Amino acid sequence: MLTPQANNPLHGKNLESILEYLVDYYGWEYLGTQINIRCFNYDPSIKSSLKFLRRTPWARKKVEEMYLESLG
Repeated sequence: MLTPQANNPLHGKNLESILEYLVDYYGWEYLGTQINIRCFNYDPSIKSSLKFLRRTPWARKKVEEMYLESLG
């Protein structure tokens, strides 16, 4: 029997690895234009972004969607 997570590309990925991938792939400037949040636009860092994204479901969802789109 297959598990329901078998086809989920987010399965096994933590938020930090997703964010690091997006920063390497797009860069902070592009992330800030696509998802207009302060931690992407002003003095961006992985640490500050993770803190915000963990507390803000709508922003986390946008980051996850952007990650899925980048996978093709």
